Amino acid sequence: MIVFIIRCLLSSFALSFNVYLFYSGSWGWGISFLLISVLLVLSFFRNENMILALNQMRTGNTEKAKKYINRISHPHLMPKKQHAYILYLKAVIGSQELGMAKSEQLLRKALLMGLRTSQDQAVANMHLSGICAQTGRKKEALSLLSEAKKLDKNGVMKDQLSMMQKQLRGAPSKNQMRMAQMMGGRRKSPRSR
Repeated sequence: MIVFIIRCLLSSFALSFNVYLFYSGSWGWGISFLLISVLLVLSFFRNENMILALNQMRTGNTEKAKKYINRISHPHLMPKKQHAYILYLKAVIGSQELGMAKSEQLLRKALLMGLRTSQDQAVANMHLSGICAQTGRKKEALSLLSEAKKLDKNGVMKDQLSMMQKQLRGAPSKNQMRMAQMMGGRRKSPRSR
């Protein structure tokens, strides 16, 4: 919250100083300082930590992305789309630490809030499909995977999606998983000599 107040003060000072420069006739300095004022005002609509985290995710450095995401203290106060991306990044980066249930919840909430690009929606659906496959919901996993294929218009994730579809064909259903758990709990009868 302190950062938000400082950002408000800086942008109001920059805008008032810019008006003063134009009023006093320093048009050159006014135009050049206008760019700085615009950057300060635009920082209200885009969080710098989220932009850095997305950039680190696209380059493949998840540790730095996690560090930038953890710097954001109050994501619920941000605009809806930015909050969706923060939930999306937390679910994708911390899927091992959060667990499947929490990751699924965050991804579904991010999809409901709305991710901007279809590529990000495809990645979210692919991750949800993997979670559903691991919990034995094969039909839901297949439908999410087909939706991810539709959203991947550029074909960037074509190999990953086809590999995941092959794995889903051999994945057990929820009923088969339940039967395996039941059989694993019983003791086998000893061999007679």
